[in-house]
Amino acid sequence: MPQVREALQRLDRELALARQEKATLLKLVHGYGSTGAGGDIRIAVQKRLLELAQNGQISGRIFGEDWSKSDDAAWRLLQSHPELKSDSDLGRRNRGITIVLL
Repeated sequence: MPQVREALQRLDRELALARQEKATLLKLVHGYGSTGAGGDIRIAVQKRLLELAQNGQISGRIFGEDWSKSDDAAWRLLQSHPELKSDSDLGRRNRGITIVLL
């Protein structure tokens, strides 16, 4: 189990690699926390992604709890990437994942 600092470093490396490979989106699996009470890594990753979006370093993010057809941002993404409609986490309110738009 990584520490928060290590998890954030891994996040930065994976985002850089995705940009290098010209990926347009990523599905991050950061977990919800081993105790089921929220998880420090999940909170830190969400905070970092909000900062990156505000700074224009990513186009956006959809947290797992919002990853459903009823969410406006998720619905727009599903319209532009219909293959995501088969994602196993879609509509499950999985707080352990985040969709990142690069």
